[in-house]
Amino acid sequence: MATDLRPDPFDTLRVSHDDHGEQRAASERSRAIRRRLRSVRDFVILVVAAFVTAIVVETFFIQAFFIPSGSMEETLNIDDWVVVNKLAYRFGDVQRGDVVVFDEITLGVGAPESITGSVTRTIGEALGTRTPGVELIKRVIAVGGETIEIRGGVIYIDGLMLLEEYLAPGTVMPSFGPVTVPPGEVFVMGDNRNRSKDSRVFGTVPVDVIVGRALAVVWPMENWNGL
Repeated sequence: MATDLRPDPFDTLRVSHDDHGEQRAASERSRAIRRRLRSVRDFVILVVAAFVTAIVVETFFIQAFFIPSGSMEETLNIDDWVVVNKLAYRFGDVQRGDVVVFDEITLGVGAPESITGSVTRTIGEALGTRTPGVELIKRVIAVGGETIEIRGGVIYIDGLMLLEEYLAPGTVMPSFGPVTVPPGEVFVMGDNRNRSKDSRVFGTVPVDVIVGRALAVVWPMENWNGL
């Protein structure tokens, strides 16, 4: 009796269905991998774009600065963070009463910067912050052409008494001056007059070394305040 060796059509159909199933699974896996790769690519692009944007903003517009000392108390406290407008004096003049940030190394009143300090400074600038001790933050007391004098613990500008409501009660200042501020420069002082190295020590500050004008304390939240 002859044996029928013809393939069972149902077996062929089952094999065909299995092949298609494996192909679909492989296709799904491939699509899933492509989706993950696209997600990773999009994430990397987003991070790079955010980093570049942050650098552009801190370089040209605003920047956060850390307060390392008490020279501006009671206005600014140790460990406060302030936001500084770096465009303030590109479109306007420095005004008496402005709280300004300037580079003490550029001004020539700070110690020479070490290699480690330079690296730390560069990293801080890339992250949108500045290194404590490199910049000074003071209040503008007199601008170019004005004459400042301190008599009896009171500041006089061109012979007129300067009212300073931001000073802590009981602030005492030794006599100073009179000194006339050169054009293009400002006379700056810390609000904590007894603990501030300022224009009484290192002289007037050229406007072109001013980094910007402080806008507000932004951290810690309980110290938030406009300047």
